[in-house]
Amino acid sequence: MQIISTEKAPKAIGPYSQGVTIAVNQPVVSLIFVSGQGAIQPEKNEYIPLSVAEETKIALTNIQHILEEAGSDISKVVKTTVFLANLNDFQAMNEVYATFFTQNPPARSTIEASKLPKGFKVEIEAIAFR
Repeated sequence: MQIISTEKAPKAIGPYSQGVTIAVNQPVVSLIFVSGQGAIQPEKNEYIPLSVAEETKIALTNIQHILEEAGSDISKVVKTTVFLANLNDFQAMNEVYATFFTQNPPARSTIEASKLPKGFKVEIEAIAFR
């Protein structure tokens, strides 16, 4: 197991890693588990409420940076879980999400969560390979 950490994504706000990778078989294929990312811009390392579309873009960009640090990229994501504070925001989130996963999109679950950390409108976690 290897912990993934990058300054290009927000620091963890609790006892978790930005990402974790493990080797699962021979030839070695590593899985990368990216912790839930919200709209924290790494330069400021604070949450500033934005639209759901803007928050989705920041969350997915943070995931992209974590995957790049792990030697992977957004095209290798196989599963995401999207948490929305309000499921009525699904369409706005989905439109931005589609711009990151233009071909062979990963499996996905989307759920409404009554309250997300920091007051996020959206939080996204991912599993990818390298």
